[in-house]
Formats: sequence, C-alpha cells, structure tokens
Amino acid sequence: MPELLAAGQSWSVPLGSNLLDVLNGAGLRVPYSCRSGSCHACLVRCVRGEPLDDRPEALSAVRREQGWRLACQCRVVDDLEVQLFDPSRDGLPARVHSLDWLSPSVLRLRLLPDKSLRYAAGQHLVLWTAGGVARPYSLASVPGEEPWLEFHLDCRQSGAFSEAASRLQPGDVLGLGELRGGALHYDPDWSGRPLWLLAAGTGLAPLWGVLREALRQHHQGPIRVIHQAHDATGHYLAEPLRALAEAHPQVQLQLVAASEQAAVLAELRLVSRQTLALLCGSPASVEAFARRLFLIGVPRNQVLADIFLPHA
Repeated sequence: MPELLAAGQSWSVPLGSNLLDVLNGAGLRVPYSCRSGSCHACLVRCVRGEPLDDRPEALSAVRREQGWRLACQCRVVDDLEVQLFDPSRDGLPARVHSLDWLSPSVLRLRLLPDKSLRYAAGQHLVLWTAGGVARPYSLASVPGEEPWLEFHLDCRQSGAFSEAASRLQPGDVLGLGELRGGALHYDPDWSGRPLWLLAAGTGLAPLWGVLREALRQHHQGPIRVIHQAHDATGHYLAEPLRALAEAHPQVQLQLVAASEQAAVLAELRLVSRQTLALLCGSPASVEAFARRLFLIGVPRNQVLADIFLPHA
C-alpha cells in the first residue's frame, strides 16, 4: 500500500484512495465544500510523488507547476508527501473592515486585503479563518469602485464558517485563497443587448456586482433583475435595488417569493434572441430558471450560471 506523509504524520493507505478522504480520516481537517473541483477549498501541495488527478484542468498551469492539487479530485496511487494549505503562508491576508446584518439571516462581510487584488465582478474567493475553516464566497463588490471586498453570507443554516464569521470583529484577519469564477461577469460588448439577472437567495451577491459593473460601463440595453427569496425579509438588498431601478430607467426589478416562482417564470417572454441571462442560486432554483429560459428560446450559449452548493 502507498505511504502518505502529511503534517508530520506518515501512514499506509489503500491503493486508489481519495486523497481528501484519507487526509480527513487521519484527523487533518482539510476543508471542502463542493467535492467537484469547483470551490478550491481543499488545495494541497504535492512535495514528493504525484497522485492520480481526475480533473487536472480545474487548476491553472501555474498552480499545477507549483505542485498544487485539489485533494477531492486526487487518488493516491504511489508514495506521496503533501503540504496542507496554510492561509497565513499560502493565502493573502485580509482584515475585517466591517460586518453588518442586511437581514436576519444575511451577514455582509467587508474585507481589506493587505495588497490590492485584481478581480472582476462576479468572481469568487475561498475565505479562511485563523482556525483553518474555509468556504468559497462570491464577491459582491465592484473593482475600482470600493476599497473593500464584499461578501454576503447566508446564515439561515448553521455552518462552521458562518458561525466563525458571526464572531469576527473589525481588524480580525482572514486568509484569501485562489480567485475563481468568470462565468458570471460583464462584457462591455454586451452594451446594447437585453441582460437578465436571475438570482435566488444570496445568489444575488455576484449579480449585484455584475449589475453595478454594467451600469458603471453605461449598459444601453434593458436590464431585468429578478430576485427570489423565501419571504419578504429575504430580499436583503431590496432598497438599494429599488434605488438603482429608479435612477436607471432601463432597469426592471422584480422581488419574488419562493411560492411565486412558477407563476413569475411562466410570465417570462423572450423579446430578443440577443438576450443574455446570468443565473445564480441553489441547484434547484438555477435549474428552474434555466428550464424556463430554454422553453422560451434563449440560446443556451447565452445563459451563464453559477450554482451555490450546500456544504457537503
């Protein structure tokens, strides 16, 4: 059986074992979220040996050359030594600027990184607590517009990261992992085209950034924003969204309760085949949005989606 060395421990593991499972089975607490190679919370660095990687394309060539691998996608097929991700060593430090509750269940977290971070509206980062708890979150801020990085944390259900975040104080330090994403973004070439932004819950966070980026770049086409929430309190950006809609006549806003989803989607009609649609939220909500868009004739290559997976 292959020998695995990590964090000063060495032990034998069955051939073909999932690297994430055997590391956590040994009590090393490697964080993870999606287990599909998307969130990048389970980064480890291979310093000796090479695992069998089921998704090598999930990491950039530069990261792979540095030895980084996604533990959830790797199987141990030979002796292997790995170094666990350490946010204080491998991440970018960021200090808490402010925390405030946008609703009873949504916590807004603003961070000031120690050095400037180049990003685009709609991307996401893995956030690390000092205790090694990690979770990916979409950026709700707009680059160049605000000095901080903004995140909207859904705290309806308890989770290790959200619980730790609720105890943070201004000045506390978090670690920033790899910048990811790109499906949800704004392209200046879209300026004259209809743009639909469909979000559920805190899936609104990246689209809030995309919406403001589109307006900052003087988008000329109509913009339709639909935000679905469990109830009225879930529309945590209702007032800022209404203010934008009042200031920009091309923005049409609908705030929808979950119970109204089917009726609202049934009313959607395609006015232009040039329509672009950006979707974000839970798997069920994104699937419902995408199904309706397909039925009314929005071309599939004009539908961009990001799914928020529950913690595995």
